[in-house]
Amino acid sequence: MRDKRFVAVHRGGPLTKVHHRKLMNWAIKCSEHVLHLIPDDIDERLAHALRTAKEWKEGKVRTGECMKASVNAHATAREFSDPVKIAIARSIGQCVATAHMSDHSMGAALYALKAVKLAGGDVDEERMWQEGEVGKLPPQIIELIQENMRVKGKGFKT
Repeated sequence: MRDKRFVAVHRGGPLTKVHHRKLMNWAIKCSEHVLHLIPDDIDERLAHALRTAKEWKEGKVRTGECMKASVNAHATAREFSDPVKIAIARSIGQCVATAHMSDHSMGAALYALKAVKLAGGDVDEERMWQEGEVGKLPPQIIELIQENMRVKGKGFKT
């Protein structure tokens, strides 16, 4: 069940547009932070999804455009055979889907952690980096992410 605190004001929830955009920004950072794990050029569909997420954060595109970019990112993930690339593509798909449902931001973070683990990296170091980025957010968002990451993280093998 979704935490109602992630529901945007215009849909009857408490999440302001400013906070929703801050969650998107965190999701973008989490996805971009693991891009270096892809040894070759990033697939254009994934690059497009990240650009679309940034444009949404700036109010330049509508949510529907983000939803299309998310579907394409997840389709890209299904085409990959490399588990690291799959996790990164899923992270990006969740990132851009944050425009539609703000709790997808945590999916971006969790898939980024999974990519690090699959690449043989230091998951604790990545988690600490993510927590440092969360610490830059407003207090109500920090609490929201921390509570929900613990719950969602249990179902993720990181």
